[in-house]
Amino acid sequence: MKKIFCLLICTILFSAQTFAYEVMYNTDSGKFHQLWCRFAKKCTVNCIKIDKKEALKRGGVPCKVCGG
Repeated sequence: MKKIFCLLICTILFSAQTFAYEVMYNTDSGKFHQLWCRFAKKCTVNCIKIDKKEALKRGGVPCKVCGG
């Protein structure tokens, strides 16, 4: 029982951390990229650096190359 509880807590903490990073969000297209993505580096107009949670909240779609 303790192992299951510990595993559950670890899973919850890990999943919360996966959304706690910044992405490059294009306000015009609605796509977001990880900061190392080649498309994030090319994006200079209409792009802002925001948390992934916020990008998803705005209806953002992850990049097909980097997965956002």
